[in-house]
Amino acid sequence: MTDSEAGPSYEVLIERGKIREFAQAMQSESPAYEGGAAIVPPTFLTTAARWAPPRARADTGFERARLLHGEQEFVFHGPPPRAGQRLWASERIVDRSEKSGRRGGLMRLAVVVTEFRDDEGTLVAEARSTLIERAKAAEKPTEESS
Repeated sequence: MTDSEAGPSYEVLIERGKIREFAQAMQSESPAYEGGAAIVPPTFLTTAARWAPPRARADTGFERARLLHGEQEFVFHGPPPRAGQRLWASERIVDRSEKSGRRGGLMRLAVVVTEFRDDEGTLVAEARSTLIERAKAAEKPTEESS
């Protein structure tokens, strides 16, 4: 998959028990997150990545040990998904950039958009995530080079 090309879509089942667990982890007591007609909390869709099969996630090429999660944004194009709904998620990289780190070195950034569509193909929501690869640590001089 290349940048801006969406990866294979994967199924995301919106389960009411998972909605409740997520809401409890957020320390929310809202009745909107309970029962058979529960809606998802605004940041719930971040859990969809756990459902992704191999090679469905956008590959930034970043080293995992230097990876930071920058910004996260969710956009809903109608009512939030509800318990029992099935969505289809697909990811793509929409932007790449580089900038100097405060401690020196070059940081690389990638913006990944995950689209969530219903069974009819209607866009329900989007998640926009900025990932940052920190600059490599400066090499310490060895005694031989001192």
